[in-house]
Amino acid sequence: MNASRYRAIVSLAAVLILSVSGCKSSEPASDQGAAPITVRAAEVTGGQTEGVSLRFSGIVRAAQRATLTFQVSGTLRERAVELGQTVKTGDLLARVYNPALEPARDSAAARLEELRTQYDQAKREWERSRQLHERGVVSEQGLEQLASRRDSLKASMATAEASLAEATRLLQESELRAPFDGRVEALLVERDEFVASGQPVMRLSSPEGREVEVRVPAYMLSHVSLGQLLPVWSVQDRNHPPETGSIVEIAQSGGVRGELHPVLVSLPADTLEPGEPVEVGITPRETVATTVPLLAVMKSNGGASVFRVSDGTVRRVPVNVQRIIGERVVVDASDLTAGDRVVYAGMTRIADGDAVEVR
Repeated sequence: MNASRYRAIVSLAAVLILSVSGCKSSEPASDQGAAPITVRAAEVTGGQTEGVSLRFSGIVRAAQRATLTFQVSGTLRERAVELGQTVKTGDLLARVYNPALEPARDSAAARLEELRTQYDQAKREWERSRQLHERGVVSEQGLEQLASRRDSLKASMATAEASLAEATRLLQESELRAPFDGRVEALLVERDEFVASGQPVMRLSSPEGREVEVRVPAYMLSHVSLGQLLPVWSVQDRNHPPETGSIVEIAQSGGVRGELHPVLVSLPADTLEPGEPVEVGITPRETVATTVPLLAVMKSNGGASVFRVSDGTVRRVPVNVQRIIGERVVVDASDLTAGDRVVYAGMTRIADGDAVEVR
């Protein structure tokens, strides 16, 4: 071996020794008492964020309201209330006249009285015949005929009672009475007009409780829930602070494309008046993906991972890489939260549990 080749081998051996001595041991630095290793770190981004608040318009209405109708047709003979008048439960509101109602009631009552008299007579005849049958004067067949007539009259009397009850109820339906305490919102028929059965006559609303219905697109249904509090602004006075409403009903999503779905919001008492236009604010919540710097992700036999810095110490955290967005990587890691710091420079010189100094 000549001198020049010998010197080359010695030089190469020296370089390898320096390289090995410069490599970081896999043992934690804290065990060896070494100084913290200088690294560079960046924050983890992502988590739950709120989007821009969207406003949906609606009209305030009474929570308890009713459109009143007659169950019988006739001429509006009497209207006992005026527009805006307050009424109590059971108060007479209006009355229609139908010339067939009272005669039908009287006829049903007379028919029932006639059948009742015949039934009482049939019972007495059967009782006398029964006594004579015991003496052998009346035959068994004659007694059975009397019992059959008695039972038939009893059934006919039950039918007449039902007819009388129906005629009486129809006559009562000619009177319109308040189903609850409230205020007359609208009068839809004038006096002496003909009113058909089921035709709206007036609207009544209760002063207790207010609500507003807004219609939202289907994707917004996932951003609302029962009992959720929402701000409600008055359109007439936009400088006034919003009232706070509570969701009480949410419609189910349908199969019609582009269909809007009603969401019912209950309002505090004595705040907004019925008929007042308002806007209801709904803020959709969007989940932002967790991202880390591209340089912070390492690949090894155990899969991808990052070094998280906590209290001057690094810990290896396994991650699942979803996709790359520019210089950052979207990862799925339950142990990473927004604000955590991960190492992106100096990773080749550290191991799990090493003490580090972030620069």
